[in-house]
Amino acid sequence: MEEGIRLRKGFGIVALLLCSIVIVVMIKGCFDGCFSSPEAFVSYIGNYGFMGPVVLTLIQMFQVVVPVVPGMVGCAAGAVLYGTVGGFICNYIGISAGSILAFWLARKYGSEFVKKVTGEKRYYKYTDWIQKQKSYTFIFGLMILLPLAPDDFLCYFTGLTRMSSKKFIFIILSMKPWLIMIYSLVFAGIL
Repeated sequence: MEEGIRLRKGFGIVALLLCSIVIVVMIKGCFDGCFSSPEAFVSYIGNYGFMGPVVLTLIQMFQVVVPVVPGMVGCAAGAVLYGTVGGFICNYIGISAGSILAFWLARKYGSEFVKKVTGEKRYYKYTDWIQKQKSYTFIFGLMILLPLAPDDFLCYFTGLTRMSSKKFIFIILSMKPWLIMIYSLVFAGIL
């Protein structure tokens, strides 16, 4: 039992450290104007050298939780810098981890937290819409597959539903890769 508590505390410390690093990296990027265009973002990530894939993955994770940079910009940067497969891996891990984190934060801190993150107007719009859906699990899975869907916000709202964590994680891990792979293929070919 005591070992489990130590493990959770250790995980919490590592998570806090990673979040702090990502926040510093993102603030620096904002001040440097690195999120203004895909080209600027590519240059910014490229400046991190061999740590670039880690930085990209962490930014992609964080952008789901706090949508500062559009996910497509990160997908473009990953494909340009690391190729279709390397970019896909960075983006898939980051976006999936961020989606699961958003779900977990909503589940842990509840509707008031989600309302603060998403804004009151968006909160009521989505919660009203979700409550009217008879087959929300199917619709959520479909939205994860669609480009330009508000899937980052839906991860928060899904954390407020009765959907189990296992089902949510299964949907994210099985549906997210398809759109990310398409983005990776498109951006690797176009850019």
